[in-house]
Amino acid sequence: MTIAMPTATVEGIQLTVTAFRPDAVIGTIGLPTLLQLVPSPKAEEDKRALKYASGSVRRHAEVRALVQRMLMSTQKGRNVAAYASYIASGVSGGHGAAWSTPPITLWLDGRPGAVGDELVPGSGICRITVLPGSPVVAIDGETQVTAWHELYDAPERYGVTFEQLTRVRVPFELYFGLSVQDARQIFYDRNVEGVPVAKNLAMSMDQRDIGTQIAHRIAETVKVEHDGKVVPLTKLVQNRKRQLTKTDPEVVTLSALRVLVVTALHGRSGLNLSSSTVHDADLPDGVEIEQAERELVPLLSQLIAGLFPHFAARNAASAPAVLAGIGIAAHQATSWAATGTRLSPEELVRLIEPVRFEREARYWDGVAASANASGTLNFGGGAKDSGGRVADAILGPDTDHGRRIRGW
Repeated sequence: MTIAMPTATVEGIQLTVTAFRPDAVIGTIGLPTLLQLVPSPKAEEDKRALKYASGSVRRHAEVRALVQRMLMSTQKGRNVAAYASYIASGVSGGHGAAWSTPPITLWLDGRPGAVGDELVPGSGICRITVLPGSPVVAIDGETQVTAWHELYDAPERYGVTFEQLTRVRVPFELYFGLSVQDARQIFYDRNVEGVPVAKNLAMSMDQRDIGTQIAHRIAETVKVEHDGKVVPLTKLVQNRKRQLTKTDPEVVTLSALRVLVVTALHGRSGLNLSSSTVHDADLPDGVEIEQAERELVPLLSQLIAGLFPHFAARNAASAPAVLAGIGIAAHQATSWAATGTRLSPEELVRLIEPVRFEREARYWDGVAASANASGTLNFGGGAKDSGGRVADAILGPDTDHGRRIRGW
């Protein structure tokens, strides 16, 4: 007598997905399942640990090395802890709704063990099964995967709990049946073909950045007359681009206003923070965010209101280098200015009022801009290159540059 064996079934990790092309699907996955599917890249680069790892982990490391760059001892690796902290704060509610992580791009070396029928006819939604030991590699979003592993390995270090992490679902896209060469090409396309955002523009979009917060407050506070109407300056601030064009209706960029705020906050050292995020820990010693807002918003709002006619005329006042110099000068009117001659708001205004903001070489060549043979100015050097010279010229009316920008 023989016993019939059970009908063969495919066992493995089941994923509910939607196809968007014959060899690719999208979906969401529970965090514990993701971490089971994709081993820690950090651990796979530990040669000593890898020596004693299971065969499937070693095979996974070999496949990963074919399509991914090194993590350890790189900027990518150094970013893991900060990324994990950001995610932890999001998971625990610290960022409210204002946080996000991009979908992770996965590549399965091979094909799913099984593809089920549509769960809802016509929807494309189905279940696929990834066989145990099948190498799945994050070809884009690997830093995020590593950060999730860090969180799951030591949640208490980041102020979250296992219970919170087990409720997380991570969006992903999964490619399968592709050659190593195709997977490499996707890696290249995702990391090279896209145009990176300029860092100082990215900072101007960061609503947790103190410089951006105060810049928005100032833009909302200042009221100006434009086209016969009194409007808040915020309606005339370009939020999405680093530079204005002649056809833009806006008169100043948010990133330029942010440079004004950061230099007013920190003085000359603010030039080095113009493309870095400024959080509470980055405030000057003994200064709280409330104090910074209380002093800077009225001070800088007064300056911006006085400069608005120059903004509207597309003069030099809206150039980041010029605003950086004005910000450094304004720093001397703050209560926390530790060096240099202290100024009252009235003294600061008297220093700025005589400045000739027309875009002419006789005023700004060699100070905030460079002129070509025909006298056309280029302010492309930026805040870091020229902001200090502009500040020296504003604060030193009797210097060569000081007399030049005043037309003396």
